[in-house]
Amino acid sequence: MDQTKLNNLRAYLKEKGSIAVAFSAGVDSTFLLKVAHDTLGDKCIAITGMSAAVPDREQKEATEFCQKEGIRQLPFYSNELEDEDYVKNPTNRCYYCKHILFSGMKKLAEENGIAYVAEGSNMDDRGDYRPGLKAIEELGILSPLQAVGLTKAEIRDYSKEMNLPTWDKPSFACLASRFVYGETITAEKLKKVEKAEALLADLGLRQYRVRIHENLARIEVAPADFPVLMKEDNRLRIVREFKEYGFSYVSLDLQGFRSGSMNEVLHK
Repeated sequence: MDQTKLNNLRAYLKEKGSIAVAFSAGVDSTFLLKVAHDTLGDKCIAITGMSAAVPDREQKEATEFCQKEGIRQLPFYSNELEDEDYVKNPTNRCYYCKHILFSGMKKLAEENGIAYVAEGSNMDDRGDYRPGLKAIEELGILSPLQAVGLTKAEIRDYSKEMNLPTWDKPSFACLASRFVYGETITAEKLKKVEKAEALLADLGLRQYRVRIHENLARIEVAPADFPVLMKEDNRLRIVREFKEYGFSYVSLDLQGFRSGSMNEVLHK
């Protein structure tokens, strides 16, 4: 594989001197953190957001990766549920979330003698509706993967070459993205969605979403995985446990999984 963009990324990071990577254990931030740490050593640290909108298993994976790689990791406990604009869940909710998150990370980085905070957006992220990018630009957060023109496919290819465990990890977004716009976000509802998606993972599914519409759960999986959900034991278990989590109705979206489906109403 052509190493040009990878070499450009290393040069970009080296020129910055010291960087704190906003690390979520996803495909992009794992790749960025690995390259940054290999390039800068102790002048690269990880900052992981600890939030009700991030599943426990993702936070655990982030901690385990940093321990394995010998990377200093700092937690940032965000308080977005105390922000009225975020809780109301408007169409630009992500702006408020990212502003809270990265403001806190910038302060934490400065306190630890780190010059820049970087996040893992890639070139493909310019295609969807992402109001959080406005907050990133306003706060001067670096987006190194975009700076050197890396796409998601290229990041996966490089990650595979580097034997990173995330090279084929499904894409993930925070649990707040599961809410229909305008529905109030609470810690209780976030935990409800987290439990529901954990159940789908336990059934062996890799790419899934549980969208919340008040007391209705809308499950998105790839059409090829529909038979897994329709297997009688699995179907009955999903209905039973989802209702235990607090859902009154459980539905399967016949369009199947697609990233950012809550934004479809914005494009009509």
